[in-house]
Amino acid sequence: MTDFLTDISGRLTEIQAEGLWKTEREITSAQGGHITVGGRDMINLCANNYLGLANHPALISAAKTALDDHGYGMASVRFICGTQDLHRQLEQRLASFLGHDDTILFAACFDANAAVFEPLLGAEDAIISDALNHASIIDGIRLCKAKRYRYANADMTDLETQLKAARADGARHIMIATDGVFSMDGYLAPLDQIRALADKYNAILMVDDCHATGFMGPKGAGTPAHFGIQADVLTGTLGKAMGGAIGGYIAGPQPVIDLMRQRARPYLFSNALPPAVVAAGLAAIDLVEAGDDLRTQLFDNAAYWRAGLSDAGFDLLEGQHPIIPVMLYDAQKAQALAARLFELGVYVSGFFFPVVPKGRARIRTQMNAALTRADLDTALTAFAQAGRDTGVLS
Repeated sequence: MTDFLTDISGRLTEIQAEGLWKTEREITSAQGGHITVGGRDMINLCANNYLGLANHPALISAAKTALDDHGYGMASVRFICGTQDLHRQLEQRLASFLGHDDTILFAACFDANAAVFEPLLGAEDAIISDALNHASIIDGIRLCKAKRYRYANADMTDLETQLKAARADGARHIMIATDGVFSMDGYLAPLDQIRALADKYNAILMVDDCHATGFMGPKGAGTPAHFGIQADVLTGTLGKAMGGAIGGYIAGPQPVIDLMRQRARPYLFSNALPPAVVAAGLAAIDLVEAGDDLRTQLFDNAAYWRAGLSDAGFDLLEGQHPIIPVMLYDAQKAQALAARLFELGVYVSGFFFPVVPKGRARIRTQMNAALTRADLDTALTAFAQAGRDTGVLS
């Protein structure tokens, strides 16, 4: 045991020396456009709380009512004694909202992506995965015996090459797996083109839509709705725009969802979601469907913020999504800029290896409908000052 711990300590020392150490700060307020850290009010620019619903009174009220009516926790997996009426209401409500036959709930979308591939595909099948897919998709594919192919990010020529290869290799079923939005970059997958190729080669389209559900597309139904197409299998989360708590799901055709209930290991061996979370999820869908004003504010904020950062001289990745990465390329620069911004009252985090590739360090800023124009102006002033102070800007 001593040798084991010594080895781990050495690895931790290396992480610190390379400037890759991640530090957690304690927030003493509710999640929101402003948060309290160490007794200070901070403008928060790095939450997945796109619509500002994490502390919405309607969600808090629904959760409190569910605590009184349905209790605190289920102390069971779903098939034993862990399914309440609220769970089925949310699954059916999500299915209607997303345009699918049914949905199945998980503790998180990481679990949903860990669950979705292995029951559906076997050794005689193939999965073709985008090179920038989320770690949960990568891990889920590793649990499946299907043959693996990979295509360059959003490269339709490469995707077609891999589809041809999978067909030539005799694959029975082929699934294309992609994020709807690539979360480190804010890029949208070209789902209309992917759908066309899937149809041409008789492939199944699976989309992880965590960074889109609630604010992309008509009524916030996500990137498939944004592109006017239907994904065959859709995974997503309640933990971002849909209230920001926990909970993931798979949506799809009824036979797919029925098989998940029988064979998806993260579903069969994990506690059911707490009633308060489920009730708040139902309230979140109501707010999202009626939330055109929130979506308008979110994208107005994103456009204003992007223009302000660009005018200040920061290097940004192009895009239309509320994820707006400020590229630093060096982990220590990202850490230094984030630390200086914290001193100036702006809460952001540096992103670096292994979250992004080495040499691609950044600060991923994220817009929120709850932020005011005054908030953004204050934050832009802080970014400019911090950029100069740390040598990021000349």
